[in-house]
Amino acid sequence: MSEPEKFDCIVVGAGPAGLSAALTLAKAGVEAAVLERGEYPGSKNVMGGILFTTILDKLLPEFWKEAPVERHVSQRRFSLLSRDGELGFSFRTGAFNEPPFNHTWTVLRAKFDRWYAEQAEAAGAMIIPGMMVSQVLTEGGKVVGVKTEPGGDELRCDVIISAEGANSFIAEQMGLRSALDPSHMAVAVKEVIGLPRSIIEDRFLLNGDEGSAWEIFGQAVQGTFGSGFVYTNKESVSIGVGSTVHDMKRYKLNPNDVLEQFKHHPAVWPLIRRGETLEYSAHMIPEGGFQHLPRLVADGLLLTGDAAGLVNASIYHEGSNLAMASGVLAAETVIEAKKRGDFSAASLSSYRHKLENSFVLKDLKKFQRVSAFFNDNPHILRDYPNIFVELLSDYFTVSESPKSEVEKSLISKFRREIGVLNLAKDAIKIGRAMR
Repeated sequence: MSEPEKFDCIVVGAGPAGLSAALTLAKAGVEAAVLERGEYPGSKNVMGGILFTTILDKLLPEFWKEAPVERHVSQRRFSLLSRDGELGFSFRTGAFNEPPFNHTWTVLRAKFDRWYAEQAEAAGAMIIPGMMVSQVLTEGGKVVGVKTEPGGDELRCDVIISAEGANSFIAEQMGLRSALDPSHMAVAVKEVIGLPRSIIEDRFLLNGDEGSAWEIFGQAVQGTFGSGFVYTNKESVSIGVGSTVHDMKRYKLNPNDVLEQFKHHPAVWPLIRRGETLEYSAHMIPEGGFQHLPRLVADGLLLTGDAAGLVNASIYHEGSNLAMASGVLAAETVIEAKKRGDFSAASLSSYRHKLENSFVLKDLKKFQRVSAFFNDNPHILRDYPNIFVELLSDYFTVSESPKSEVEKSLISKFRREIGVLNLAKDAIKIGRAMR
């Protein structure tokens, strides 16, 4: 009977975190295998469609000249939706049209992840698609490898980097995380809708490869804690919604129904009408934040990306850059551990320190109160958008009423529906949650 194949490091998951780790390891001469359960990297990977690339540009300088990116984002837009109206803010600048393009790109994961895996492979990493981890192998409490399906084969290693995504099997099996809390997890559904390039550029007021990223709150997700999004690709639009599992259950909402209502909202439908649905997908997003991070290391094991809960659930909605950064830092930790010949939890604990000294945990710590705040104050996303849009609608309604009477009526309605004191209290709470 032949001995199981042995690697220095096994990376589980070929997404941004796993491939960043593999590329970093391979560049340092560390033998790494990446196990991906999909038919190819990207075949099962899902995100809204924004790739933040501060880390990627360090790993592969000027990657955009070769990578299959869609558009660089030069326009950011944020809106509150009421039942039939929109209150929005839009920002664009020519500075984002110049390299490095604000490190913000729209991508289609099936294309991008496949390309990124090729870069890791060219550096020396081994990419093994169509393989799922069914069991983590341990000896004396230390990770020594994995059992895989199909086939039940064993692969041995000194250390595992888990980059499996939000529903990490390894994190649970190894006791680094308890059962998932519905209030700390979001479910997101997304469609990619095909449209001619010229129509996308006309509807979104874009020129050439400029792109638009639109984040929408309030009625986009029927007033729950979550948001909708519309991102432009070259010849398609990525559109979707995401909300906590807790709110979906509490209000008895079906994610697909929420998406359909969002698509047909008067502010959204004109942008996607006559488009063809090319892709439909769904995935889970960890949104517990800093206060609910799992234990990140064990003997012979590190967690990265969504498996580690590294998602900034604030208005920034950053995830891909946190994933890539954690992959790089995990790989650097493994490289140092290999030099010491020590892959114990104590040796790997420097990974947490690296994250704390980076923007990853500094940002998560800054916004650690956001999730709890909106869970505890559902009226802000449920009621305020409708009230504000209604007040503005009244103000701009053309009539023969004197403007002084219109203003008095608005002030009276504002006091009745919200009140200066209540608004001030909520504003202070929001400020504290964001501090």
